[in-house]
Amino acid sequence: MQAEARTRRRSVPRGGDFAGLPWRPRQAGKGTAICLLDLPCLEALSSCNVLAVLRSSLGDAAGASPGSFSTVNPCCYFPCQHKGVCVRVGTEGYECDCTRTGYFGTNCSLPEFWTRLRDALKPSPAFYHFILTHFQWFWTIVNNTFIRDTLMRLVLTIRANLIPSPPTYNSAHGYISWESYANVSYFTRVLPPVPTDCPTPMGTKGPPQLPDAQLVAEEFFLRKKFHPDPQGTNLMFAFFAQHFTHQFFKTSGKMGHGFTRALGHGVDLGHLYGDNLERQHELRLFRDGKLKYQVVKGEIYPPTVLDAPVHMIYPKHIPAEKQLAVGQEVFGLLPGLMMYATIWLREHNRVCDLLKQIHPTWDDEQLFQTARLILIGETIKIVIEDYVQHLSGYFLQLKFDPELLFGVQFQYRNRIAVEFNQLYHWHPLMPDTFKIQDQEYSYNQFVYNTTMLMDYGVEALVDAFSRQQAGQIGGVPNIHKQLLKVAIGVIEESRLLRLQSFNEYRKRFGMKPYTSFQELTGEEETAAKLEALYRDIDALEFYPGLLGLFGNPICSPEYWKPSTFGGDAGFQLVNTASLQKLVCLNVKRCPYVAFRVPGGLGSERRIKSTVYWEK
Repeated sequence: MQAEARTRRRSVPRGGDFAGLPWRPRQAGKGTAICLLDLPCLEALSSCNVLAVLRSSLGDAAGASPGSFSTVNPCCYFPCQHKGVCVRVGTEGYECDCTRTGYFGTNCSLPEFWTRLRDALKPSPAFYHFILTHFQWFWTIVNNTFIRDTLMRLVLTIRANLIPSPPTYNSAHGYISWESYANVSYFTRVLPPVPTDCPTPMGTKGPPQLPDAQLVAEEFFLRKKFHPDPQGTNLMFAFFAQHFTHQFFKTSGKMGHGFTRALGHGVDLGHLYGDNLERQHELRLFRDGKLKYQVVKGEIYPPTVLDAPVHMIYPKHIPAEKQLAVGQEVFGLLPGLMMYATIWLREHNRVCDLLKQIHPTWDDEQLFQTARLILIGETIKIVIEDYVQHLSGYFLQLKFDPELLFGVQFQYRNRIAVEFNQLYHWHPLMPDTFKIQDQEYSYNQFVYNTTMLMDYGVEALVDAFSRQQAGQIGGVPNIHKQLLKVAIGVIEESRLLRLQSFNEYRKRFGMKPYTSFQELTGEEETAAKLEALYRDIDALEFYPGLLGLFGNPICSPEYWKPSTFGGDAGFQLVNTASLQKLVCLNVKRCPYVAFRVPGGLGSERRIKSTVYWEK
């Protein structure tokens, strides 16, 4: 620490456009290190891995008089490492709060003894991934023993600890505040925004103005040819992802950037029941707990807006009798989204019939509310054991069992992060055309097609989407030209939200930051294009995110018991739920249903329970 505090003059080793300026650090206070800027000052403190304090004006270095400088916020250098919090002190200094980080020093860069020992013994994330995705014979044994539960509990607690709880920041407050905690109208944030008074949009690295968003999208995202997903992911998965996430991704542009209308911040099935009580009441039948519906060709579909007068987003030329009414107003956009809305509508009403048989004394409200809890449980079960299982590629069989966390300190409350919202734009999954039976549909024919669902029926659409391969998400430019404007909007929004750089998020989650564009891309041409636009790898934009499904209140000890779900029968519905069962219990003939095309890598999870409740 004495070496850190000694007054010397150096140059910033990697300071972008602000390198080469002198600095002078000084100790201030016991236990807290503060770097104070000299009059055109910058810092380096390379012996402590310091990235910290920034320049005054270049004018003083060229002979300008003292007092004519303009001090730059030292926190723009993101000096505090390992989750340390940067606090500006006075006009020319900063301090790093290293509390409970496991590190100390001016910039939280010096590991404590136990941290050093842990880091020496802890395998890398790449090693974990390799083990979990190889040696299938070993995992087949593990999945049939108690070790599976132990590993699943470990995975859940480790992942949960990666997420700040309670919420720390929002887009209006880059510091801890009551507003960040209590105002659920905001998305939370994993990292605070880049300070508004920084020299560049990424702090101090990169150009003073980021490259045009359309240029970036066209250069790096626009599909030249379709690249199929190498794991065999299909459109059934792509539409499930969109349908599922639209219950908690509801950006509220009218309120401003970083706001959400999905105040539940998690799996509440607001996309089925509506995100407010008024919308819910318009969609409910108020008889036997059921939702409104219409019968076409002997099968149940959502009602039209004439029967359930809720706001839905459709083009003006589509008549009201063709507009279907569901909980999420945008689901009329794609037949795949309305297909899932129809399946879940049928499931809700089917569960209500089962509950009424068991509990004939229950009124409409109790039937509705209990059915909703059952469907929330079914959703989480399917998401973890089918959807996330497919995403991970793990041979470890993931398991939804809230009892694994009983007795462990756990936060049963979700707050959706704005970074997660940014990350979840998986438009490369969408193909060039949509193939259903012997027909092929372009985007213009597919989007807002209000007759396709009832013309083909749910069975045919499920079968078609399960057999058509989706696109590859990463590594190649693979967004269809019709969807490129969405990617442009994501880039522009991330800049308005002042998200930190890709490398800062890698460091936040304990991953090694990239040192060059070539290391990132693995080839020279794309790396050269990125470097020409961003100049510095630490200025590259990106949007990571996290989600904790076990944070739903139904997973808490107070909720997770048979009585919550109407008894053992309802509890069994949740515990035996699967994608295949969800579909096959709500259609006349069970089609091929999976998240992979037939013959894709891996195998579909088959229904474990042999108990099929009557429709």
